[in-house]
Order: sequence, then structure tokens, then C-alpha cells
Amino acid sequence: MFTPDFYLLLQVHAAATFYLVGLIWVVQRVHYPLFSQVGATEFPAYEQLHVRRITPVVGPPMLMEAATAVALVALAPADAPTGALWLGLLLLAAIWVSTALLQVPCHNALSGQFEVNAHERLVRTNWLRTVFWSARGVLVLHVLVSMRQSTG
Repeated sequence: MFTPDFYLLLQVHAAATFYLVGLIWVVQRVHYPLFSQVGATEFPAYEQLHVRRITPVVGPPMLMEAATAVALVALAPADAPTGALWLGLLLLAAIWVSTALLQVPCHNALSGQFEVNAHERLVRTNWLRTVFWSARGVLVLHVLVSMRQSTG
């Protein structure tokens, strides 16, 4: 049986996930494509400012999402949709790996000057995170609905 504490944990997790789903779509469809519109002279300063300003916007919710995802799997009651919780955690791991191995290197390459190839790779590879976070949003919604139905 779901406890109120587990449900609260799920709500905090859902808030972080849904926030990040919205944010990644804005970044993917608006923000990253506009990088190519910044002048070559201004771009290094722009990129460095982007990284400095986006970190506090995305960092704390990512940490909250990760901590609560682990806690949900660890504390899941017997009637929880554990498959969805584990799949969500696996997708979250893929997001973090993608960030570290694909997007961060692109940002590092762009920090010195605008490079068309690095920019195109950033936009292209960021689709992984966009799809994975969107899938996580669907999974979290599934878990919320499952819990709602089992509690009446």
C-alpha cells in the first residue's frame, strides 16, 4: 500500500521531472538553435554566460530528480509499478551520461569560439535528452495515475 510519505516523494519527483521536460524542450527547440544567430565575435562570451546562467536553473532540479528517483526505487511498496520506476531510473542515468559525454564536450568546444560542427552536434545529440526526459515524464505520469487508481 502506498504511504503518504511515498506519495509526497513521488510528487516532488514529478515536479522536478515535469519542470525538466519543459525546460529541455525550450532548450532544444528555441535556445540551442539560436546559438547560430550570435555573432562570431560575441559568441565565446555568450556561451560562457549561458553555461554560468543555465547551471543554477538546471542543476538543482536534476539533483532533486536523481535523488528522488533513487529513493522511489529503494522505498517502493510492493504494489508500486516498480518496472516503470526502474525504467525511469535507467532513462535518468542515460540522460546524465549523455550530458557528461555528449553535451558538455560540445559546450566546451563552443566556449572558445563558435564552431558549426560542435553546434550541430550539440543540437543533434540533445535530442537524446529531449526524448529520454519526455519518456520520463510519461512514466512519472503513469506512476501517478497508477497510485491514484490503487488508493481510490
